[in-house]
Amino acid sequence: MAIIEIEQLEFTYPEGLKPILQEIDLQIEKGEFVVLCGTSGCGKSTLLKHLKRELTPHGQKSGSIRFNGIELEQLSQREAASEIGFVLQNPENQIVTDKVWHELSFGLENLGLDTMSIRRRVAEMASFFGIQNWFRKNTTDLSGGQKQLLNLASIMVMQPKVLILDEPTSQLDPIAASEFIATLSKLNKELGLTIILVEHRLEEVYPLADRVIIMDNGKIISNGTPVEAAVNLRQLDAEHPMLLGLPTPIRVHHYFKLDQQVPLTIRDGSQWLSHHFKEDSKAILPTVASTNEVVLSVKDLWFRYNKTDEDVVRGLEFELEKGDFLTILGGNGTGKSTTLQLISGLMTPHRGKVTVFGKTLKNYKNSDLYNGVIAMLPQDPTTLLVEKTVQLEFSTLTSDQTLIDSIVHLLQIEHLLAQHPYDLSGGEQQKVALGKVLLKQPRLLILDEPTKGLDAQSKQILASILTQLREKGTTILMVTHDVEFSAEHASKCAMFFDGQIVSIDSPREFYCGNHFYTTAANRMCRHLFNDVITTNQLIERCAVQKREVVI
Repeated sequence: MAIIEIEQLEFTYPEGLKPILQEIDLQIEKGEFVVLCGTSGCGKSTLLKHLKRELTPHGQKSGSIRFNGIELEQLSQREAASEIGFVLQNPENQIVTDKVWHELSFGLENLGLDTMSIRRRVAEMASFFGIQNWFRKNTTDLSGGQKQLLNLASIMVMQPKVLILDEPTSQLDPIAASEFIATLSKLNKELGLTIILVEHRLEEVYPLADRVIIMDNGKIISNGTPVEAAVNLRQLDAEHPMLLGLPTPIRVHHYFKLDQQVPLTIRDGSQWLSHHFKEDSKAILPTVASTNEVVLSVKDLWFRYNKTDEDVVRGLEFELEKGDFLTILGGNGTGKSTTLQLISGLMTPHRGKVTVFGKTLKNYKNSDLYNGVIAMLPQDPTTLLVEKTVQLEFSTLTSDQTLIDSIVHLLQIEHLLAQHPYDLSGGEQQKVALGKVLLKQPRLLILDEPTKGLDAQSKQILASILTQLREKGTTILMVTHDVEFSAEHASKCAMFFDGQIVSIDSPREFYCGNHFYTTAANRMCRHLFNDVITTNQLIERCAVQKREVVI
């Protein structure tokens, strides 16, 4: 029986030129695990918000949505609040209290439950999610992974019938993301909870789904089992950008089409490779030449937020050369974003120094530092979006329309110029914020999670932009949880742990030496090709073997 029924849903944002949702007909069955995916701006998040009455955006809407046979608008406030749970992309935006225990009980208090029932439910959920050890902590002291887990627990304590999640792992490190997805799978299998999940990082969630729904330009273009959805998409359009976002085993299988059995998981993909290809340790990756021109030097950097707190950054030291592209990876809450703020001059260390282009930060005037020297894209792009339209976001920064046009064209956001920045998807907001940063034409570009919310095609556009900048001499420092992007495009990779960088290696040495901080392609093929770290490299290595067999 369908728990959610959508009929002929259409929606247009105020002053929108065209509907963001068009002719959506969809049924979600009880107990299903549904993954909803598509390119940035295709309408995924807008569709999800229509399923939670309190989050439905303002605009022109037609069609109907029913929950358990009742029109969504006719549900009582209690049913709407408790039976449909929603976990947002940014954990900071959902936490409303100061203590973990209070956050868990907040929803139940608003529902008017008695004290004993609240205590029992909170204790049960805290135990299920392993929250006991930080039950009495301040919510501000939690890591990103802990905050997202707390958000999930505070929803689950109200015992919802449907759980909706909008890119919940986008700000989590690979280990925390894996644990979060495993928790969702457990909730689905053990409690029969209906789950609707929007994700761009499909490697782990795609095989768990009962059904995959793919959207494009506000319409559903593929709807079926994970295998059916992937096959239908390829048949519909062999060049569709969403094909780049499919899990590595499917992409490799699609390329060679050696048999009908489509592998979904890393294990299935590994066995499929073993069946069709032989071991080959031949290296294919080039080495990166050094320029020896030091652009950024960080020496013995220490920082704490309060005098009585422990240091977040502890003796940090590293250097960047001109044209480098260094990606920093590590767990949530280890100090990566703090480090970027110290390097960009937004915070001051209590010990150590940062030198940029041979000059210490304290010897720069802000007017000089942030015009052509350093620019930083923060983790939350909305902190840079302050105008009523995207066009104004750019034109208030510079009168050079030629420069604006070139960046707009680079980012492929011409169609967004007349829109309000807060009507855009997360990925589109990220592009606009990046555009504002690029208008400053920095020689040192600092990026904090720039691929968050971007689909595979948008990541390729970003990679192309970064490559062009590097060719012009720009040096790039990026904090990321996106191991696939890092492996394919960075020149160096660093591991951040215990307040400092503990290693800097080439992408091949870094990812081939890890078990968890590595790519799906490397996990899938390391028993055959121990130096391959990207899907394209894996396809190329397999293609070489096939050509040798033909010869």
